Amino acid sequence: MSASMVVKFRTAAQLTGGRVLLWSLLGRLPNAMSPIGTLLLVSRNTGSVWCGSLVAGALAGGQAVGGPLVGRLADRRGQRTVGLVAALVNATALVALVAASEDGLALGWQVAAAALIGLSVPLVGPLSRSRWVRLAAGEPELTSTMLSLDGIVDEIGFTAGPALVGVLATVVSPSVGLLTAAALSGVCATLFALHPTASPGVPKSPAGNGERLLSTPYVLLLAGMALLGACFGSVQVGVTATTEALGRPGAAGLLYGFIGCTSSVAGIATAALPARWGLPSRLRAGTVLLFTASCVLLVSGGGLWTLTAAVGLLGVAVAPQMITMFGLVERTVPAARLGEAMAVLVSALILAQSAGTFLGGWATTHFSPAAPFAVTAAAAATALLLAACTATERRYRRREPSAPATPDPVGEPVGR
Repeated sequence: MSASMVVKFRTAAQLTGGRVLLWSLLGRLPNAMSPIGTLLLVSRNTGSVWCGSLVAGALAGGQAVGGPLVGRLADRRGQRTVGLVAALVNATALVALVAASEDGLALGWQVAAAALIGLSVPLVGPLSRSRWVRLAAGEPELTSTMLSLDGIVDEIGFTAGPALVGVLATVVSPSVGLLTAAALSGVCATLFALHPTASPGVPKSPAGNGERLLSTPYVLLLAGMALLGACFGSVQVGVTATTEALGRPGAAGLLYGFIGCTSSVAGIATAALPARWGLPSRLRAGTVLLFTASCVLLVSGGGLWTLTAAVGLLGVAVAPQMITMFGLVERTVPAARLGEAMAVLVSALILAQSAGTFLGGWATTHFSPAAPFAVTAAAAATALLLAACTATERRYRRREPSAPATPDPVGEPVGR
């Protein structure tokens, strides 16, 4: 890492405070742990993978619906109150799911508990990005650095969460994994919500939350994030099916971790890009890399080492794409609704990931273990076409605020 990058990350960390970065990392782990933990727990206790998938699907559906609602409430009422309530409800719902599954209650009760887990996710990731953008105060280079730093934190959580719950499920039991997630949500997400960097919220008014969220640039970003989610879901199925066909099912988890590692490195490198290379140009370049990686997956030949190289290349495209799209959201939506906008973007990713998983599973069943990578390539090609036709500086020029920004109530320094 170059000296300039170290200085940039140090400045960003000083602005946020070291402790809140730690709470941000630990507080978003339950979001990564809950889906696989739920699948493992319910599948083990019912003896049916289908039942486990149904309950895990209810969790994902709840998150897709609840995320934007929690984000909207956080923008209006403040992250502190909404984040605290969400963290406590989420922890309680996780414990309730474990109790319902271990006691063998009817599947409907388990589905209800899982849906509540999804509805009450504390949104530590989206709300972190909203905080960092606000603290950067519109300074483009600092905003890019802080989003890159958050992207690294996100990738660590994405990689460590499933690994942690998988280890706990293997060594102890799946219930311990979900109870650990409940503890992290109840403690660390609460500490994140209560940190002084939490935004106070903007009262509902014509100058605040009355501004429209949807616009053409924002809808295009939602479409781009959805296509990235479809790539995630189909790659996950393809990697799982291919490693099983190769007689190395245990390698799937390592490959997922490798994607997270290469994505984290790419996220760090994103901060070193010069400010003159605008976000729309980065988006177009990122989709080229995403499409290239998907093509490499298609021709990888089914070998483990070629598959590893291909998914590693795919990981390089992931973090820069997400960081760029989150940066463009900050330009295109009202500042008073930034938390909600970030949450809706994540919901688009989650829903499309589920669709990509479904299509990848169908392709595996009807064609071959590597067939899901064709779904990946199709989604990446569509993303490339979309970015090439729409990602321009004119379309994504910075939005002019309609009213003075809410004063930052946090003193200096923000707080370690």
